[in-house]
Amino acid sequence: MVALSPSTAPLTDGHGRRISYLRLSVTDRCDLRCRYCMAEDMTFLPKAEVLSIEEMARLAERFVARGIRRIRLTGGEPLVRRGIDILAKRLGALLGKGLDELTLTTNGMRLAEYASMLAEAGVRRVNVSLDTLDAAAFRHITRVGDLAVALRGVAAARGAGLSVKINMVALAGLNEDQLLPMLDWCAANGCDLTLIETMPLGEVEGDRSDHYVPLHQFVAPLRAERALFPVDKRTGGPARYFAIEDSPVTLGLITPLSDNFCATCNRIRLTVEGRVYMCLGQDDHVDLRTALRDGGDVDGLIDAALAGKPRAHDFQIERESKPAVARHMSATGG
Repeated sequence: MVALSPSTAPLTDGHGRRISYLRLSVTDRCDLRCRYCMAEDMTFLPKAEVLSIEEMARLAERFVARGIRRIRLTGGEPLVRRGIDILAKRLGALLGKGLDELTLTTNGMRLAEYASMLAEAGVRRVNVSLDTLDAAAFRHITRVGDLAVALRGVAAARGAGLSVKINMVALAGLNEDQLLPMLDWCAANGCDLTLIETMPLGEVEGDRSDHYVPLHQFVAPLRAERALFPVDKRTGGPARYFAIEDSPVTLGLITPLSDNFCATCNRIRLTVEGRVYMCLGQDDHVDLRTALRDGGDVDGLIDAALAGKPRAHDFQIERESKPAVARHMSATGG
C-alpha cells in the first residue's frame, strides 16, 4: 500500500463553516451515573475497541495540522482514563504550534489529584460539571457522587492557577432553587457559570421531559433580581455570555432545545473508539480507527465527515419521546 501524505487543507464543512474546535473523548467510562446522562447500569466499550493514548495523540496532531485551534478533552470522565497525563502533555506540546487552547471537562471527582498535572501540561481552563450545592441533591442527581470531593477538586484547580467554569444542567424539580446560591458561590470562589439545557441523548431511567426546563424559565428568578447584559465573549463552544449586575461572574447559556445555535457550529467530535461524529444529535459518522490501524486514508475520511456535517441537529424533548440518538453523551463526549 502506498502511504498517503498527510493533508494540510483547512477543515471546512459543506455549509461553509470553518471547523476549528475538536472535542476529544478519551473514555466512555465515568465514576458518576448522573441521571440525565447515563443509565444506572452501563455497558462500556471493550479495550480492543478503544483508541490507545498514542493513537489519540496522533489523530489530534493530524487535526491540528489541518486547522484545529482548540481541543477539549472530554469523556465520560476524562480523568479516569489511564495515561491521561501522557496525552495531556503530548497535546500541550502543540500549544503555540497551531493549537491555541487545550481544555478539559470533568466532574471534579479526581480533579484534586490531577489539577497540578493539567496546569503543567498547558491546560489553563477547566469546566467542572456541578448541578447543585446541596449535598443530598448532588448524591441523588449523580447517584454515587460526594459534593465535598467535587468542591475540593475546584479548590485544587484554582490553587493550581486554572480558570474554572462551572457547568450546571438545568433540571426541573431537582435544582431550580439552586441558581442563585450557585451564582453567589461562584462569585465567592472565582468561577464563572454556564447553564445548559438537558439533551435527549441515550436511554435513561425515567422520562427526561419530567426534568426539562428551558433556560429562559430557569433564569427568570435571576432576571427578577439583577439585570443581564450580553457580552462579546467566545470560548469556542455554543454558549452565549452575559455580564450580571453587581456580580463578577460571567454567565453562559447553552440552549440546544429552546434556541438552536447550530448556524455557527465550529465543532467536530472524535470518540474514544475513533469515530468522528459531525453532530452531537445525529448518528452519521466515519471510522478513523480502522483507517489509522490499517494505513488507510484518514484525511479522506475526515473530508467525507465534513462534507456530511448537517446544518443542524434535530433535538426534541417531548413527553415519552425517544432520545435523538441511542448513544449516551458519555459515548460521544460533550
